Order: sequence, then structure tokens, then C-alpha cells
Amino acid sequence: MTAVVSVGLTGVATTASAQTAAPRTGGVAPASQPAPATAPAEPAAPGAVAVPAGMRTTNGVRAKRYKGKTLDGRTAYFARVPLKAPAPVQNAVIAANRIVGKPYRLGGGHAKVEDTAYDCSGTVSYALIGAGLLKTPLSSYEFDDAWKAGVAGEGQWISVYGNQGHVYAIIAGLRLDTSSARDSSGLRGPQWRPDNRVDADDFVVTHPDGL
Repeated sequence: MTAVVSVGLTGVATTASAQTAAPRTGGVAPASQPAPATAPAEPAAPGAVAVPAGMRTTNGVRAKRYKGKTLDGRTAYFARVPLKAPAPVQNAVIAANRIVGKPYRLGGGHAKVEDTAYDCSGTVSYALIGAGLLKTPLSSYEFDDAWKAGVAGEGQWISVYGNQGHVYAIIAGLRLDTSSARDSSGLRGPQWRPDNRVDADDFVVTHPDGL
């Protein structure tokens, strides 16, 4: 076989001028090569939780939004549970997924945690209660200035934005909010939203200690 060699700036490249003959097999197809060994799956995050059947996941640290239907047929935007996030973060996403798509109602989620509708603070409270970070629901102004478990500033995993009239949270990179601000879906009530709000500077930001 004759080879043609060309030299370029990156080194030497060789191309064959004739194809090598296929091996003789006596009419029998060559045995297939064994599949290369695959790397073992990475272990789940420490303290990882059992994800409910039917709830989607992502093998990363950030939640990912997807469109679906609630059990009663409402359109909702759910979040894939990030399997490499800490357990409280996974639990917060799982909890919020249980109420997204429910209607908005002022005071919803306060008289009782399991409710048929939720307001903004009831929604954020539900996620934090599910994560084990809160015991009872708080109002928006309580998140603003009296959340005893909150540390000032944004968190790595969970950030709660509160003022006298509204509260929402950023959890694993997605916004949990009853307001459809910056969300083209226009859906009101508990939903996962794609982006932070343009008026985020009007809120006091806190986060759970260590998250």
C-alpha cells in the first residue's frame, strides 16, 4: 500500500491511497468487538432522598424546568429534582412540585399546610417545610425581617426574596413564585419560573444557614 504524507502546521498527517483488504472470514461475519467498559455511575448526593414515582430528575446540581399536567389536568411547570444537590434542596424541589399548578388564593397555605390553593408566602413556606427548614408557614413580611433561620444574602442553593407585599425563592437555580413576572406562560399561582425578577433589588434576600 502506498501512503501519501502531507506536513502542516500542526504536524504530520498520513492518508492511505488504497484501502486495506478486509480479512477473510470464510463467509462468516467477523465477531463483534466487545463493548468498551463504561465508567461506574457517580454516587448520589450525601443524604439523597427517595424521589416520588413519576417525578423527573436530572443528574446535576441545578433543577430544570419542564411542562406537564397536574393530576386534575391543570397545566404546570415542574422542576426536575437535581440528584447532586444536598438532600434539603432535593426535598424542597419535591415539595414544591406537589403544589405547582394549584390556584392562587390570598392566605392559602397558612391556616393549613396542605391546602387547595396557595399565596406567595404559603408557596415558599411549603417548600421550606418540605425541606425541613421551617416548621410553620410565614408571611411575606416575616420572611422580610423575622425569619430566624435566615442568613443575610443569597445562598448557594436556596435564596428567599421577601418584602412587605411579596415573597419568592430561588431553589437550585429556578424561581418558585406565584407571580408570572418574566414568565411568558402567564400562569398565576405556584409555578417554577425560568428567570429571576427584574425588581429583585426591591427585596430583602436571606438564605438557610449552610445552603
